[in-house]
Amino acid sequence: MRIHRLIATAAVTALMLATAACGGDSLESSGADTGSGDTGGGDKGTVVVGGQDFTESQVLAAIYQKVLENEGFTVQTKLVTTRDVYLPELSSGGVDIVPDYLAGITDYLNTEKNGPDAPLVSSNDVDKTLEALKPLAEAKGISILPPSDATDQNAFFVTQDFADQNSLTTLSDLAALGDPIKLGAPPDCEGRADCEGGLTKVYGLKITEIVPLDFASAQVKDAVKKGDVTMGETGTTDGTLAADGLVLLEDDKGIQPAQNLTPAVNADFLKANPDLEDIFNQLSAALTTDDLAQMNLKVDAERQKPEDVAQQFLQDKGLL
Repeated sequence: MRIHRLIATAAVTALMLATAACGGDSLESSGADTGSGDTGGGDKGTVVVGGQDFTESQVLAAIYQKVLENEGFTVQTKLVTTRDVYLPELSSGGVDIVPDYLAGITDYLNTEKNGPDAPLVSSNDVDKTLEALKPLAEAKGISILPPSDATDQNAFFVTQDFADQNSLTTLSDLAALGDPIKLGAPPDCEGRADCEGGLTKVYGLKITEIVPLDFASAQVKDAVKKGDVTMGETGTTDGTLAADGLVLLEDDKGIQPAQNLTPAVNADFLKANPDLEDIFNQLSAALTTDDLAQMNLKVDAERQKPEDVAQQFLQDKGLL
């Protein structure tokens, strides 16, 4: 999962760096606009959909855009690199709505409020994480709508051949082998509870080296296929693994927090447009983890446009 899950221990530092880098500019003035839609007539005014600039977020932003246009809004999308850029804008009203990830936004806001050493308040329990998030978000002028069952968590993969040869389906199975493991993952994996820290302390994996490779990248997949590393890191909605002869190992001990897709809305905007809550609740109820994986695959492997994939999804679900 990518840049869209800021690690709690680094969030405050990231916020400071992003603020310095952006000089306090708004998303629009910093040139973060990656596209806008104005086909909805605009009778209800303009809405800004925010988010991060990777495949899944692009598709989700396009889905939000089309839903809002269908309700009579003119929509602009503003996609940026990290959560620390768009959340201040969501709080201030520069952005109106964002598709976010439950534990990611929870840990970010918790760390921003309580410091980088604050205990994590997210877990793999959706309800408890949501309960922790709501007061943190409300204090920032952000309303949190009910999460979807669709989730995109960090995950770890090996080759299908290696899994078959050793009867592996879970991370516990891999740990039981007792073999030394080279892990392909971003450098910040070291010590993290949802990465090297959890793999070693919770599962007992013998990780001898973290080879610095980008999350879910072609490079980390090639390294696993070539045997340069034993295991790599990606997300649970990575739809390209099977075609590459790769397979996820189940997180059977639950070191990954609940990363359910969750609409985060500027509180004033939602108060002015209360009917949107029901509309986005219907959308969240219709969205599944498999939907995310299939839509990612269509964009990444089949080279379809995010807006076309979004349109087809909404039509298939009867939401347009």
